[in-house]
Amino acid sequence: MAQHFSLAACDVVGFDLDHTLCRYNLPESALLIYNSFAEFLVKEKGYDKELLTVTPEDWDFCCKGLALDLEEGNFIKLADNGTVLRASHGTRMMAPEELAREYGRKEWRYFMSDAGMACRSGKYYIYDNYFDLPGALLCAKVVDFLTKHNGQKTFDFWKDIVAGIQHNYKMSAFKENCGTYFPEIKRDPGRYLHSCPESVKKWLRQLKNAGKILLLITSSHSDYCRLLCKHILGNDFADLFDIVITNALKPGFFSHLPSQRPFRRLEDDEEQEALPSLDKPGWYSQGNAVHLYELLKKMTGKPEPKVVYFGDSMHSDIFPARHYSNWETVLILEELRGDRDWKPEESEPLEKKGKYEGQKAKPLYSLSNKWGSFFIDSISGLENTEDSSVCTWSCKRISTYSTIAIPSIEAIAELPLDYKFTRFSSSNSKTAGYYPSPPLVLANGESLTTK
Repeated sequence: MAQHFSLAACDVVGFDLDHTLCRYNLPESALLIYNSFAEFLVKEKGYDKELLTVTPEDWDFCCKGLALDLEEGNFIKLADNGTVLRASHGTRMMAPEELAREYGRKEWRYFMSDAGMACRSGKYYIYDNYFDLPGALLCAKVVDFLTKHNGQKTFDFWKDIVAGIQHNYKMSAFKENCGTYFPEIKRDPGRYLHSCPESVKKWLRQLKNAGKILLLITSSHSDYCRLLCKHILGNDFADLFDIVITNALKPGFFSHLPSQRPFRRLEDDEEQEALPSLDKPGWYSQGNAVHLYELLKKMTGKPEPKVVYFGDSMHSDIFPARHYSNWETVLILEELRGDRDWKPEESEPLEKKGKYEGQKAKPLYSLSNKWGSFFIDSISGLENTEDSSVCTWSCKRISTYSTIAIPSIEAIAELPLDYKFTRFSSSNSKTAGYYPSPPLVLANGESLTTK
């Protein structure tokens, strides 16, 4: 494989929407998502009102890459070899001796070293993106409450979380104005969404003018997609994209056969009949990568058009696009911004302007004091010995399945399209694929232990 990657060499440029093209004001959106679940649990499922109280300090619990053992109520942070680096029961962090007793230095019982390890199963849930993370804090607080008041050793609250997802985020929720989340986004989108900078809008037009086919592939339903795109890109946003696919149900869009997941026409945001194939550009719902690629062959006139896909979720975007479709992948990784853009005073409560003002979370990409770095950690008990630091499971997946990783699209928008990025590969440094620079913890520890 070539050492470098260039957008100029790609025929097709595809984008996820949420947290990729559309960046959220994370302290605001995190609180709204948290409240959407907490209010449902309290009002509809009878959970204690304590769940409705969240402090700025609580948000330090949130860290991408954590796995929740759904039966035991334990959150864990995995090393790249599947051993457990840190763990908590609810929000209570385990001391080293408790960690050793619970997990030792053996593989976590659900770990699979091959590509098949799911992010979601009946036994565990891995928190992979910024929509998920507020739910991690809520679940941890649920475990705290049930442990303290009921003395529970095993937990079955997950069915109520799933019911909360269905209530707030079902496909018809936007149209019906039900739940907490969509009504609030519609009421004040500017509070939760960042408009695309002019540099990004110009860059999208530059890609179009260079003859690239532009795709938008989102798991959001078409009505929510339209609201987001109008707010961040303007009323003429549809002119930028040749094909828009909503309700894509990723990662199934990439992993399922065409017969399992056909494309559907859209009419007034309602899904119509299933289509036997994809014949022309336009707006569609659901679908699969196989039929999409057949259309891209026709549109480009090439037997193997080269596709690059930008996304923020390893589970839904990057891994499946690379593993199943062999597309180039660009991971949007706000953790590369670390805490450089955040000042402590941003977490202080402001004058209340509305129901969901509350106390602000720090941005979710900021370093967690409880969980440490998203990228590396120390092996428990070896903190002061040589080679005690290892890559996390999340970090290993970045270098395995991403072509490059960037903090935002804005970070590359002013580069020429033929700019040559150094890609992640086994022949390059482990930090080579991060642009514009690797995380400091990785740059300072090039000789990390990997197993």
